Amino acid sequence: MEFVFSDKLAALKPSAIREIFKSLADPTIISFAAGNPAAESFPVAALAALSADIFEKNAATALQYGMTEGYPPLREAIAKRQREVFGIGSEGDSTLIVSGGQQGIELACKALCNEGDVVLCENPSFIGALNAFRSCGARTVGVDMTADGIDPDALEQAIKENPRAKLIYLIPTFQNPTGITTSEAKRRKILEIAARYSLPILEDNPYGELRFAGEEIPTLKSLDTDGLVLYCSSFSKILSAGMRVGFVIGPEALVAKMVVAKQSEDVHTNLFFQMLCHRFVTECDLDAHIRKIRALYRRKCDLMLGELEKNLPAAVTFTRPEGGLFIWCTLPEGADMNAFVKRAIEKKVAVVPGTTFNCDTTAPSNSFRLNYSTPTDEQIIEGCRRLGEAAREFLK
Repeated sequence: MEFVFSDKLAALKPSAIREIFKSLADPTIISFAAGNPAAESFPVAALAALSADIFEKNAATALQYGMTEGYPPLREAIAKRQREVFGIGSEGDSTLIVSGGQQGIELACKALCNEGDVVLCENPSFIGALNAFRSCGARTVGVDMTADGIDPDALEQAIKENPRAKLIYLIPTFQNPTGITTSEAKRRKILEIAARYSLPILEDNPYGELRFAGEEIPTLKSLDTDGLVLYCSSFSKILSAGMRVGFVIGPEALVAKMVVAKQSEDVHTNLFFQMLCHRFVTECDLDAHIRKIRALYRRKCDLMLGELEKNLPAAVTFTRPEGGLFIWCTLPEGADMNAFVKRAIEKKVAVVPGTTFNCDTTAPSNSFRLNYSTPTDEQIIEGCRRLGEAAREFLK
């Protein structure tokens, strides 16, 4: 039978990152293409002990249906921590537990956008969010990045040119894929513009806890005095990506509508993992655990940067992130990125082409993304050597 697919999904392409994973069945390939947290960052012993205790004492609760809004003790713990660490949360805000930050992004679009509406995004941006918006029938319009974040003037111009703009999506801290952090001055300017045009902002902050250099910058949500910002984060990068426990904090009316949308998707987020997150946050030293992750990523990032400096031709530039998981490399103008990625695979090293992250799927890119959290130190050293070899041959 030949299937006729819905308009929403007919033009949607599979994630290039997930497609690259298929090539990694070859054990000789070194992957810099993932976005996974380091396996050694998982607090396995603590999670095992807490899990056993939950099943011994609270199995009936852990294995039962729960509230769509989320496990109440976890919601309270999250609200408390976000208020104390990031200055997030006001009287009119509500907290919703979601199945990973990805679901929070998708629910926000469902709640705010109709078919054909526009979501304004940093360009390039997180492919998971872009595909979530597209799957809802929204159009993604990109605003180019500079070294300190999205250009506010270009953002305002994009708003004027797109009267159907309904949402601004930003990853202001250690952006995926570039690793760039938006300056405080730009954050304040963005909030002024959003308020002027009454446009809500979805602030995606999965990497905010992973700062290992530089000074903390206030979140957009903590600077927001107009109730414009919906804040989205998760436990994926600090506890476990596989648990799929995330959260959103935002204006009560918006969160309530997202709850309705979530009810038709998965009823509620996995209750056992919500209980496990709550126990870890309230009974273990989460701050000490995060400090260990930061130290781990500082070392791995420094190692990769040093190896890139040693191996890449001078014509290839790259960002120097102060946190997060990614380094953004750029080839000379006009370089055929797809050809370079294929050359890298021939050298048994995998990277993600920049076209993957473009808001305009037909636009070219001469950049590629590297991840330093997943590979071992030995793989970083050898992978950068192979990458340098591929780049030198390619640029000839």
